[in-house]
Amino acid sequence: MRDGDVVVIGGGYAGVRLAKRLDGTARVTLLDRKEVFFHRIASLRAGVHPNWTVTPFIPYDRLLRNGRVVAGKAVRIDTAERQVVLATGERLPYDVVVIATGADYPEPARFTGTTVEETIKSFSAHQQRIGSADHVLVVGGGPSGVELSAEIRLARPDARVTLAHSGPALLHGTGSERAGRKALAWLESHDVEVRLDSFMSPGNDFGTYRDARGNIVEADLSFWATGTTPNTLWLRLGGHGDWLNKDGHVKVDRTLRVDGWADVFAVGDVNDATELKITPAALAQADLAAWNIRAYLNSSGRHRKDPRLYRPVHRTPIIVPFGPADGLTMLPVPGGETAVLGSRMSVLAKAKTLMTPYMRRQLGYTGT
Repeated sequence: MRDGDVVVIGGGYAGVRLAKRLDGTARVTLLDRKEVFFHRIASLRAGVHPNWTVTPFIPYDRLLRNGRVVAGKAVRIDTAERQVVLATGERLPYDVVVIATGADYPEPARFTGTTVEETIKSFSAHQQRIGSADHVLVVGGGPSGVELSAEIRLARPDARVTLAHSGPALLHGTGSERAGRKALAWLESHDVEVRLDSFMSPGNDFGTYRDARGNIVEADLSFWATGTTPNTLWLRLGGHGDWLNKDGHVKVDRTLRVDGWADVFAVGDVNDATELKITPAALAQADLAAWNIRAYLNSSGRHRKDPRLYRPVHRTPIIVPFGPADGLTMLPVPGGETAVLGSRMSVLAKAKTLMTPYMRRQLGYTGT
C-alpha cells in the first residue's frame, strides 16, 4: 500500500535516489525540466571526446515501477493549497514536496537548453573548438578544473594548455596538500602550464585574460571551473525568498526540512546542509530524507518512527580522474588524515567509466 503524494522537484542525483527510495511506499511524482537524466560526472569528458557525446544521457523510463516522471518546469510551491505549480499552469498536489533542483555548473558540465539535442550540439561545438585551438585556458584548480585540464591535454597533446588557479595550491578546497602536489606533478609532467595565485578575469580585448597582477594571457578558448550556482531563483520569484540564505541555498534543519515546514524538504546541492557539494553527500541526504518522509507520512500510525538527523559530510572519498587511465583518490582515514591513492584505485572506481554503468543501473538499465 502506498500512502501519500510526494512530489520531487528535480531529477538529478539526489532527486532520482529519493524518488526511487520512496517508490514502494508513496505515490511519487518526479518533476524535471529534462526528459532524461543528465549524468553530469561524465559531462567533462563528453565536452572533449566525440565518442562520449551521448554517454551522459540516461532515460527516466525505467526508474520508477509505481510512480511517474513528469517533464515540466516548477514555478511556485503553493503551500496553502499544498500544490506545485508548473509553467503550463498544471498543479501537482502533494502531502510532501522535496526541492532537489541542484545547482548550475559552468560549461561543458551543463545541460544546455531544454533538450538532449541542444546539449549534444553544445558538446560537439566544444569538441570542435578544442580540436582546433592553439591555446586553451582553464580557470579554477578544484577537482573539475584539474579533471578538465587533463582531459583536454590528453585529447590535444599538440596544443598549449594553461590552468590558472586563484589559490596557493591545486585542490586546496579538499584539505589535502599531498593531493594538490600530485595533481600539480601530473599536469606539469604532461606540459600543462599551471599558474597558482592567479585570479583571472576577461581582458579588454577578445581572447585575452588578465590576472590580479595585470599580467595578460592570450588564449583561443577558455573554460571556467570556478564554482556553481544553486537553482533557486524560481523559489525567490515564486514568493519563497525567505527560504534562502544569502548565497541562494535553501535553509534546512537537521532533518533536511525547510525551516518551519514539516512537509517541505530540500536535498542535494540546492540546500545549505553542507558546503561539500559532491555526489556522495547528495545521495546520503536523499537516503536520510526518504526515511524522514516515510516517518512523517506514517506519523499517526502505530508504526510511527522518529526522524533521523543529518550530519554534514566533511570527509568523504574524492576521486579526481586524469583521463580514463590515471587519477588520484583522496581517502579519509582515522585521526583526521587523508590518504592519497594512485591510479589503480582511481581508474577502477571512476576514471575509466566515470561511474556510468553504476548510474545506468540506478536508472533501471541493468543489462546495458
